[in-house]
Amino acid sequence: MSQDWVKVTREDGETVGWLEPLDAEYALLRPRDVLGHVAGPDAEWVPAEECLQELGLAHVAEAWNLDGDPRALSIVELSSAGIWVGDRMLTKALAPTERVMVAWPDTAGRLSRGA
Repeated sequence: MSQDWVKVTREDGETVGWLEPLDAEYALLRPRDVLGHVAGPDAEWVPAEECLQELGLAHVAEAWNLDGDPRALSIVELSSAGIWVGDRMLTKALAPTERVMVAWPDTAGRLSRGA
């Protein structure tokens, strides 16, 4: 994450994403979700912020794939220290599973939504 990304929060204070300024005046911003993925088209401040508010956090609970591998994963932990993922079925059963760390923000797109 660049130092100039601006945090977007819900009314309850929960972070729903970030605005990445594309110019020094912050006239054009790229909305990024909590994983650091591009969440919508580049836009002015209000539309970019609304994009993140509408997206929310529910997508984080979906199935994910890592580096194109078709195995379904769940996000187990998410913080500025990293994104930890584990086997989706085992994490749902609260069973032990190997956890893999992906650097945050995932601007390289290592994580993609699974099937």
